[in-house]
Amino acid sequence: MGGNRPGPPQLRPGRALAHTPGASGSGSPHRSDSRPPQTPRGGRPSDLIGRPGTTPPVPGRPTSFFLLLGLPALLFALITWQVVVDGPLLRVDERVSRALVHPDRFSELLADLGNAPVAIPVLAAALGYVGRRTRRSGTDRWWLPATAAAVLMALVPALIVPLKELTDRPGTPAVPPATGYYPSGHTATAAIAYGCAALLLLPWLRTAPARRALVLVCAALNLGVGFGLVRRGYHWPLDVVASWCLCTVLLTTFVLFVERSARAVRQPK
Repeated sequence: MGGNRPGPPQLRPGRALAHTPGASGSGSPHRSDSRPPQTPRGGRPSDLIGRPGTTPPVPGRPTSFFLLLGLPALLFALITWQVVVDGPLLRVDERVSRALVHPDRFSELLADLGNAPVAIPVLAAALGYVGRRTRRSGTDRWWLPATAAAVLMALVPALIVPLKELTDRPGTPAVPPATGYYPSGHTATAAIAYGCAALLLLPWLRTAPARRALVLVCAALNLGVGFGLVRRGYHWPLDVVASWCLCTVLLTTFVLFVERSARAVRQPK
């Protein structure tokens, strides 16, 4: 991303924001001659959320990232507090669970999509593909996005297990008596694995329909895992919602870290 400039966000790779009067029509904004730009925008992959690598910061993005960090973090803290103190929110959670639980084979299959042996190979395949493409493109620190995603995936049990021990929440009546169900580890595994895979692959998809399809597939997988866990009775609904909130914070932090690192590489020495 370049320096701060006024103007609307760039919506599609390879398109100029505006041409100054007298521009030659070469496709590069603010050039008065016909020389091609030294670094065409179409010649580099876009960033993790589909914007071209040379797009300036969009004025609305700090607010949107704050919402993706602040609101999920506050909601996660609220749910965790209610679980620890056995607050009234848990009564609502139990009623919703009783209405939704109906163990069947389909819900079990959906829940299994959050198993580490299923989700992690998907992320590993995305890491290998993106790492190879980024290296071939000659990008500096080509290894950074894939490495950051792998580290984030490794952090999931390091965050989830202590929270399970701290809250010590019992399971639903559909599972054998035990504790340590909050937050949902399967939900977190699916959210980070499929979420990181989608974020890494987005810049390499050339068309908007392909990017939308990838986002929809990622959302469908995570919603399916959450629904399967609740429907099968493996988790209370708030166990799943809390994991989604926590992983939203983690994935937003991942995007911010990778984009800031990319900007540091592109800055002139």
